[in-house]
Amino acid sequence: PFKKAESPYGNTKQICEEILDFISKAAALRVISLRYFNPVGAHPSSLLGELPVGAPNNLVPYITQTAIGIRKELIVFGDDYDTPDGSCIRDFIHVIDLARAHVAACKRLLSADNVSSNEVFNLGTGKGVSVLDVIRTFEKVNGIKVNYKIGARRPGDVVNIYGDANKAKSILNWTAELGLEEMLKSSWHWEQHLSKINKK
Repeated sequence: PFKKAESPYGNTKQICEEILDFISKAAALRVISLRYFNPVGAHPSSLLGELPVGAPNNLVPYITQTAIGIRKELIVFGDDYDTPDGSCIRDFIHVIDLARAHVAACKRLLSADNVSSNEVFNLGTGKGVSVLDVIRTFEKVNGIKVNYKIGARRPGDVVNIYGDANKAKSILNWTAELGLEEMLKSSWHWEQHLSKINKK
């Protein structure tokens, strides 16, 4: 179940789930919806990663691009929220863990193990991390400082959001295995790899 979305972006996700639910009932189609939280990280080879077009909309690519000098500075949108350090809290999940969840979901569909025509699973770590904690962890694990400053709150930002992935654990036999440090190390290695490619 979900409550009314607090942002247009969140609403698009809800609309997609509603469409899939209608289709699964009308066309005898089996569907599994995977609700990602905040995917970050890159493949350990540094050959696959996130490459935003233009300025990143997501935190971690903005951190890596600032750290490598593509962006002048990172703006943290607010430090006066009701959280331990005042910055928003999000549930970050490694893309490798997401890939594993996709494999588990595909196996379930192919073996027709669905208990209903439309199943929904949250994919997250279940632990929220603040924006400032992400920046500090990035600096610590990669040995580099990030030029950032505190800015005004951004309209539509939710204060605190993280996922309960217990259903994915019990039914898909899936759980997130990689932590924030692995996510941020792999993201930085990916950014460095891109920089080398661009210099050639």
